[in-house]
Amino acid sequence: MARRNLNTAEIGDIVRTTRKAAGLRQDELAGAAGVGLRFIVDLEAGKPTAQIGKTLQVLAALGCSLEITPPPDPKGGRPKDPQKP
Repeated sequence: MARRNLNTAEIGDIVRTTRKAAGLRQDELAGAAGVGLRFIVDLEAGKPTAQIGKTLQVLAALGCSLEITPPPDPKGGRPKDPQKP
């Protein structure tokens, strides 16, 4: 799959589309994710200041995954994983 940078409106669209495909109402998703209904409404609307922690909870409740790829280092390689020896 091609990598791309998402904006907040696109994340909101993904949340809305996935929620509807799962047959969930906004309040049901809010309860499943442990967030408030207002947060779901704002997230689906693409609010740029949505809290990342709550956003991750919603994505997890929907079964979505999120991948973050660090940029390559100046020498053209990837940065070393600090958890690997």
